[in-house]
Amino acid sequence: MYSLRCSLSRVGLFSKPGLLPWCARKPSDWSQPSWGTACKGNFSHGISKKCPRGQKSWEKPTYLGPLDGSWQERLADVVTPLWRLSYEEQLKVKFEAQKKILQRLESSLQMLDRVNGTITAPKSEGLCCLLHPVIPSPIISGYRNKSTFSVNRGPDGNPKTVGYYVGTWRDGNIVCVQPNHLKNIPQKHNQVAQEELHIQKEAIKEFFIKGPGAVCDLTSLYFQECKMTRCSHQQSPYQLLFGEPHIFEDLLGLKIRISPDAFFQINTAGAEMLYRTVGELSGVNSNTILLDICCGTGVIGLSLARHASQILGIELVEQAVEDARWTAAFNGITNCEFYTGRAEKILPQLLKSKEDRQLIVAVVNPARAGLHYQVVQAIRNCTAIRTLVFVSCKPHGETTRNIIELCCPPNSAKKLVGEPFVLSRAVPVDLFPHTLHCELVLLFTR
Repeated sequence: MYSLRCSLSRVGLFSKPGLLPWCARKPSDWSQPSWGTACKGNFSHGISKKCPRGQKSWEKPTYLGPLDGSWQERLADVVTPLWRLSYEEQLKVKFEAQKKILQRLESSLQMLDRVNGTITAPKSEGLCCLLHPVIPSPIISGYRNKSTFSVNRGPDGNPKTVGYYVGTWRDGNIVCVQPNHLKNIPQKHNQVAQEELHIQKEAIKEFFIKGPGAVCDLTSLYFQECKMTRCSHQQSPYQLLFGEPHIFEDLLGLKIRISPDAFFQINTAGAEMLYRTVGELSGVNSNTILLDICCGTGVIGLSLARHASQILGIELVEQAVEDARWTAAFNGITNCEFYTGRAEKILPQLLKSKEDRQLIVAVVNPARAGLHYQVVQAIRNCTAIRTLVFVSCKPHGETTRNIIELCCPPNSAKKLVGEPFVLSRAVPVDLFPHTLHCELVLLFTR
């Protein structure tokens, strides 16, 4: 949580997603991904409304009126811009968005081929790779298993409004709006946002243990002080006010431990669909090593450990690696190793030690900034890697650059001398209903 002296506070909430019974989260055709015929047609999507320009100086008191339906709609348009559409329509919007991304990507690759004079295949209207329909999220309402709320001035002038921001700092019209009507927030999280939070840590503990906040039934309550939007545990340690130091999830037959600084998908049921898809596309077997780059808490590798010869995971966040090692030990998994540090420093040396052994299947699930160039270079130049599964929630920008470097003709100047990869399949998986975001799983082979 931030200091109120910075006009901003944050509280991190962790709760088990089991607000719905397991049978409600597990579809009847759980074992079969929805890989049918691609959808057709063009679809439009809603655009977030801009807030009216407000007062330029944030220091002066702001009163923008009562919290009516219009403010709730403005917040919903910012946080969940697809909330006005049916879920079937949302999936169509996301499919078309992924299709356009792949069209731009393939156009870039074809242009690169023509420049290098390697391939002169005519440009076709359809996609070269197979784009599957979007795999839907098993649950679409209240699916977030964690929420981060800010505390600041609301539309009615209340300086202790708990919720999300509408407006921009640049225009000086930032307002904190309660998230009561957001479709992706569980009701118990909303109950937290509707209560007043006190500055003193002891008061917060009392509030959630014995006061009105007890109805929220929190698993853990952490307190963190920092002067920036986000801090790591090393920059500003998490302080456990009460509850368990870790939360646990049952995922793909494993008990997973999660620390407050470790990344874990916000939609647990959707994450299971995502990881099943990665596993099926990877094609790992007893003769392959699975290399999990940016592995987080190690769920992908650990879920496939019984099928692979060995699991090698690399992750920057120390707490996440500790979680992965605990999960492996608790579940009796012995054929895995996890390394802490930057992938661009660890991967080249790790691949050198493994290149003369079995074939390697690589899985990468980087942050939105994409992969470091040295990571792409190491993957491209490792002859043992014949299959690559690339998971991205932002398959444009830096990720597009990564993909071009993986698939372009050999280039000694850029030290990309290995055989190029070929993009063969793309499977969108929806973990974020009512939003424009979608995870895209790309299969590359060579």
